[in-house]
Amino acid sequence: MRARGEEPQGGLPRNYLRASLLLLLAETPAHGYDLLEQIGGLGLSTVDPGGLYRALRVMEQDGLVESWWEHSNAGPARRSYRLTDEGSEWLHAWAGTLREGRRFLSAYLERYDTIAGPAYQGIAGPAYQGIAGPAYKNIAGPAYKNIAGPAYQGIAAP
Repeated sequence: MRARGEEPQGGLPRNYLRASLLLLLAETPAHGYDLLEQIGGLGLSTVDPGGLYRALRVMEQDGLVESWWEHSNAGPARRSYRLTDEGSEWLHAWAGTLREGRRFLSAYLERYDTIAGPAYQGIAGPAYQGIAGPAYKNIAGPAYKNIAGPAYQGIAAP
């Protein structure tokens, strides 16, 4: 059934972890552990903690986030992260890219549905039906247009 040397590549865009961290930090500054707990809600169910912290360090070196140590009487100091102005600009760029991707995926699936018929429309199951549908709109839909502001609302909009 598979073409030689070809695997269907499902999943999320390359560097989606970075985009997801930008979004979470735009919502509220957080500790790395908090980010690790929240990242699953954006489709990244298995994130290596070391990879997440490495991504945050690289993002800090790139000027997208900044961090500081919070000391506590109840335990060890924890590093907290927040979005910088440059990180906010990258967040808006990612939202535009994801909107454009949603538009392409929707067009593909609409065309597929016309040729596949009802027998194949549910083959991927509910886990994949939200990729270009309502579940995906929550990631870069109306709720985040206010974060991006008018200058970014037209970027790759469907």
